[in-house]
Amino acid sequence: MTNQTTAQANQSSHSSGAAHGFAVFAGVIMIMAGAFQAIAGLVGLFANEFYVATRNYLFQFDATSWGVIHLLVGLLVLFAGFAVISGKSWARMLGIVLVGLSALTNFTWIPYYPFWALLIIALDVVVIWALAVYHNPNS
Repeated sequence: MTNQTTAQANQSSHSSGAAHGFAVFAGVIMIMAGAFQAIAGLVGLFANEFYVATRNYLFQFDATSWGVIHLLVGLLVLFAGFAVISGKSWARMLGIVLVGLSALTNFTWIPYYPFWALLIIALDVVVIWALAVYHNPNS
């Protein structure tokens, strides 16, 4: 019985270490993606002609509006990433919601900058997965 208890304790500490690694990974990706999205928003604010949209698109805003949207969403995701890394229990759910909002924002932005929008959506999906599988044994 002692060997079985030791094996279970080792497995539990290994899985919690991997889960903690996923949370740190998600937080770092959130910080990076949020900063990149905020920079894309600043580009939309200060260089209006940089982004060119297709005609007859349902979500047709001017570049300044997209700049404000991306700047705000990016900063929210960035700060939520810091909260995830700090281990706050509420930060995981907030992170999932904000990263989901980021993915939706980038989906509507695909005609303006398709490669970048798809890259951020892919990162958002990975972050949502990492935050969803993380289970803090202390909470």
